[in-house]
Amino acid sequence: MVISNFRIFYLIVFHHTINFMLHSGRIMKKKIILIVFFSFCSKPAFGQEPYHTRLKTQSSTFLSRTFFNFNFGGIYYPFSDENLADGYRSTGTKMNAFSARLLLGYHLSPNLDVQFGTMRPASWFKFKGIQHKGPESSVWVNLWSLSLKQKVKIAPKTDVFFEAGLGNLTRVGIYDDTNGKPIYDSAHYMTGVFGAGIQRVLSPKWDLLLSTTYLPKSIKKNQPFTFQTTVGASYNLQKIPETDAQKYSADTSYFFPEQIFQLGFGTGEIGFFANRFFSAQAKVGNFESLGIPIFWYGDVKAKSVFSATYQRTAFRTRRYFSLDWGASATYFKSYAGSPVWAVSVFPNIRFYLFRTRDFDFYTNYSVIGPTYISASNIDGIKTGTSFTYQDFMGFGVFFGSSRQYNFDVKIMHYSNGNIFTENAGVAIPLLFSVGLTK
Repeated sequence: MVISNFRIFYLIVFHHTINFMLHSGRIMKKKIILIVFFSFCSKPAFGQEPYHTRLKTQSSTFLSRTFFNFNFGGIYYPFSDENLADGYRSTGTKMNAFSARLLLGYHLSPNLDVQFGTMRPASWFKFKGIQHKGPESSVWVNLWSLSLKQKVKIAPKTDVFFEAGLGNLTRVGIYDDTNGKPIYDSAHYMTGVFGAGIQRVLSPKWDLLLSTTYLPKSIKKNQPFTFQTTVGASYNLQKIPETDAQKYSADTSYFFPEQIFQLGFGTGEIGFFANRFFSAQAKVGNFESLGIPIFWYGDVKAKSVFSATYQRTAFRTRRYFSLDWGASATYFKSYAGSPVWAVSVFPNIRFYLFRTRDFDFYTNYSVIGPTYISASNIDGIKTGTSFTYQDFMGFGVFFGSSRQYNFDVKIMHYSNGNIFTENAGVAIPLLFSVGLTK
């Protein structure tokens, strides 16, 4: 039986929910994973129509109630020397307040949403000049959350909203270089997530948001409160009239591949500037933390990379957008010569920026692709467990008389999203792929 990509999304969400519950010691992971897997394999989810009856130009019932939130703004957490172990002091602190919160949500009703996502700063908070450490020591704090959002209408196109839920907060701390003792210990725990804001409808597809998010202080885990204020946008997927879906499906003016087969190669010898720039860690001259915080870097660097990828279109609009699912096998060697391979399944969002007579140019973005990775200690750096996630972003072209050829350039990243305190991450340099379409 074919499992839809939307059920795979639910497995991802449930994986995080399971981890939340595991850390509260209430359930057994293997049993819940089996229950979730077989329940989604055995019956349609949330009234979704059978996959084979739906045109790829028409959203499913489930997908038409889905939304994406992109929020950017400032974050504040009052770390100080009081958080450090006895006998340790710093000469100061450094914080880049710019941060993001990215959410994937589902409209349960017109006024009630469930949303899942992550919140993190553009660059980590740093203590300066701690004894037995370097000039700067970073504290990594990352949140994955699952929450409900209740909206209350105050004007025809304006709502106020209130958010409450649970978060999986992970902190990677600081340790003494001479004896390994914790200066500021790592932590991993459940926290409440609370928020409020204003939401303005701009069009049936787009909303504008002004949001605040609050995570309470944890005395037990020695974690100060977190407060974030953001401005963002929400994109709402919707069904279109069935006649339009049929017309778009029959229209051959705009190319969308049914399937893509790719082989790729990359080398770290050309550097990691793209990885640094899109994780706001680029350095140019005296300027640091340059870039756009929409991706991730990593402590482990791949020296050489080979990959084989398969992708298939699951949904598309008439001209500009498609949602694909895919699978990949990747092999890389680190700079110390450690051989690693990874097998992934993933969603992929593709935007077609412009189309010409000779080629179609696109950009794409993929996150939280469940992955098995063969090593969890690479070059002496602990990267977590054998379960991790694959992310990538890049651009490419389809060309040829019938767009049968593909050339693609992307950067990649492997990490567990700070679900666990060991999450050094793997940076894959620019990967150049050639492919065939069908």
